[in-house]
Amino acid sequence: MTFIKKANILQILLLLLVLGSCKQKNNTKTASIEKKTNDQDLVIKAAPKLTARYIQDKKKSIDYFDNHNWSRKSPNGGVLVAQNGQIIFEKYDGYANYKSKSPMTSTTVLHIASVSKVMTATAILKLVSADKLDLEQKVNTILKEFPYPDVTIKTLLNHRTGMRNYAYFTEKKGVWDRHKVLSNHDILTIMATKGISLEFKTDTRFGYCNTNYAVLALVIEKITGMTYKDAMEKMIFKPLGMKNTYVFDYEKDKKTATPSYRASFSLINMDYLDAIYGDKNIYSTPRDLLKFDDGRNSPNFLDPNLLKLAYKGYSNERRGIKNYGLGIRMINWTSGKNFYFHNGWWHGNTSAYITLPEEKVTIIALSNRFDRRTYKVKNLAALFGDYPFHLDDDENEE
Repeated sequence: MTFIKKANILQILLLLLVLGSCKQKNNTKTASIEKKTNDQDLVIKAAPKLTARYIQDKKKSIDYFDNHNWSRKSPNGGVLVAQNGQIIFEKYDGYANYKSKSPMTSTTVLHIASVSKVMTATAILKLVSADKLDLEQKVNTILKEFPYPDVTIKTLLNHRTGMRNYAYFTEKKGVWDRHKVLSNHDILTIMATKGISLEFKTDTRFGYCNTNYAVLALVIEKITGMTYKDAMEKMIFKPLGMKNTYVFDYEKDKKTATPSYRASFSLINMDYLDAIYGDKNIYSTPRDLLKFDDGRNSPNFLDPNLLKLAYKGYSNERRGIKNYGLGIRMINWTSGKNFYFHNGWWHGNTSAYITLPEEKVTIIALSNRFDRRTYKVKNLAALFGDYPFHLDDDENEE
């Protein structure tokens, strides 16, 4: 009888040990999705300090660019240039809110439009690094309703799915009532139930499409068990100290978010597409985007092998220098020089994010008053490396 009691006690202890181990394993699983530390200084290694003379020389050239491009009219936004994580040039002009005449400042939070895609892609890559996802994984193994069997996580990231743009197929009669605000889940349901065909066979060519990143946001939600907003806060914003960055919530933020304007300063109202996230709908500042870029390029935050895959071009069917990686645009010159960037445009908001890993340079421009000159900040790359741009080039592109 004593032997049986001892055996029962041993079984109970063993059971408690197993349960404790499972609990610890679950906690570890959650922790692996986010960085163990939320201290930016621990995530990003300090880079060599720039000399005062070097900063002065670069700032003089950037001042020339600034005066040449915006001498007659304010960009109505912010421009930031940094190297080794140190700000060389920073300027804020115009109004955050034209009606109240509140000024644009370093903490004014602006809609970064398609630059949001770089952050969505980074979150996906962190999930891959944590063994929660595989780049070659079929999307229909995660989102059961997803109707295209050959689409993978990678083809979503590099815009090779062949999916159609939700902004176009929801305009068709009988597909969606545009008096109702569209959600990411609505997009998935429409594609699954309304016979929305692919535009081209998956992974046969490049086709930039916002739908890809709206679906990636749903993947993030499914894998993490969190809303996209909470997942981005936990995985990206909080670990990198991005205190002035958030994912726009249509119902909660539509009345308080920084407005956007036409060139004439007439207000642009929101529409039925303004609740979609993943492809857009992150609000941030140039300073926070600098923190993001420093973190994204740090081996302590993102696996260098995955970052290398992100900086690889995947669409080579046609000869040319322009390409797209995993959430980043690029120009690959025959000289071997590579230029990495992403632009954005939504309503009156324009954005430019340029990352030059070789020179450790970050160039950011954000505006909430429609102006294609935002994209011209790419010319500043010529100050830091052998990039074939000129400060007084007049080319404007999105």
